[in-house]
Amino acid sequence: MTKLLILGGTTEASLLARAVADRGVDAVFSYAGRVAAPKTQPVPTRIGGFGGVVGFANYIQQHNITHVVDATHPFAAQMSWNAYHGCEAAGVPLVAFSRPVWTAGDGDNWTHVANIDGAVSTLRGPARRVLLALGKQSVSAFASKPQHHYILRLVDVPQIAPDLPSHSIVVSRGPFDVAGDRALMQSHGVDLVICKNSGGVGAEAKLFAARELGVPVVMIDRPEVPTRQEMSTIKSVLDWATT
Repeated sequence: MTKLLILGGTTEASLLARAVADRGVDAVFSYAGRVAAPKTQPVPTRIGGFGGVVGFANYIQQHNITHVVDATHPFAAQMSWNAYHGCEAAGVPLVAFSRPVWTAGDGDNWTHVANIDGAVSTLRGPARRVLLALGKQSVSAFASKPQHHYILRLVDVPQIAPDLPSHSIVVSRGPFDVAGDRALMQSHGVDLVICKNSGGVGAEAKLFAARELGVPVVMIDRPEVPTRQEMSTIKSVLDWATT
């Protein structure tokens, strides 16, 4: 009998959880615990890490997990590696419920960088108003470029004020729409967007808004993750887990 572990946090993971619940599949949804009030899911939920590869393998064995779906954020690379090696150790099949990368289109002005340090290095020069659509974990890296004003879009109000001399905080949870992101950029005078290439539809509105407004984008490319079986539709994941 199937017991599915969904490693979640993304819009796609929540859609999968709803489909799993509707089909009556036994499942557990796991959050990393980076958000104070994560979205309620229609299946049992756990929050927090597993304790590395060994802890992950122990968890899936102790809870009789038969299938694991990695539907984490594309930048949660450590979790993806732990899940890959943990499933391998436990002999449990794993698939990645993935979403395609964003690609630049006509009218876009993107600069690709490999990581956060690369994004910071693009900020040499005079003051700008920069939208950091990165989440709270990466904000402190930009303290080395204090001449800019940073607009931070976060899911929660941070418990500790960001170490940035000039910033504004916008608390908002996706999915977002183009009109809202265009208004955000206009009201804050944004003249540069820095974001991670997370892909999917939940957060792509900022890219369309930037295109419309002629705002350049610094795009942080995805980190390396293990080579796994990947699926891009809910049906394919459900068929894999239940047949």
